[in-house]
Amino acid sequence: MADFPIALADGLGDQLPSILDVEGKIPRALNELGGFDGHDVALVDAGAGLRHRQIEAFGARVVDVPAVGPSSRSVAPASVDAVVACWSGFRGVVTAEMSEVDRMLRPGGRLLVVHDYGRDDVSRLRGDLPEYGLWSRRDGPFLRGGFRVRVLHCWWTFNAVDDARAFLAEAFGGPGDALGAELKRPRLSWNVAIYHRDRPAAASG
Repeated sequence: MADFPIALADGLGDQLPSILDVEGKIPRALNELGGFDGHDVALVDAGAGLRHRQIEAFGARVVDVPAVGPSSRSVAPASVDAVVACWSGFRGVVTAEMSEVDRMLRPGGRLLVVHDYGRDDVSRLRGDLPEYGLWSRRDGPFLRGGFRVRVLHCWWTFNAVDDARAFLAEAFGGPGDALGAELKRPRLSWNVAIYHRDRPAAASG
């Protein structure tokens, strides 16, 4: 499940909710783009976790979908106003997935896809990922495929620099040690992209 962009060992992973995006920029931006209040939202690959609770808090009726494909056929045609996926879903633009999203969405509905954007401190920890290059370019699958993008300037926030250094070293080894040694304040810059696409008017329900 993908409430967060990384999977860490027990203990380390338990710290993520108190570290990543403590300002709540991600759920606020999802709500601004998706207009959740009083609407039906299909949440992909998140279960009844943090993102589910955040979206419900904005007044949405949330249905959890394990993945977009055969498992999402239980969602009736034209029955949701937004489809939301964070990190694990829509890793690129696949025609079959887009067709299934458009089947689920009502006219005027919107697909919201959250991925890391890069050009930040966090990207130094995770190596060469498509999120940090091709996906964010004009010729990449999202922008070329009819999506627009909103970039959020978020943070990984710690209580103290020493706490940040200890976490980074344990979670990421050498790259974490190197980044931790450079820290002057207890937070890391983290840029997050929300790629968003409206249901095409011509799509059949």
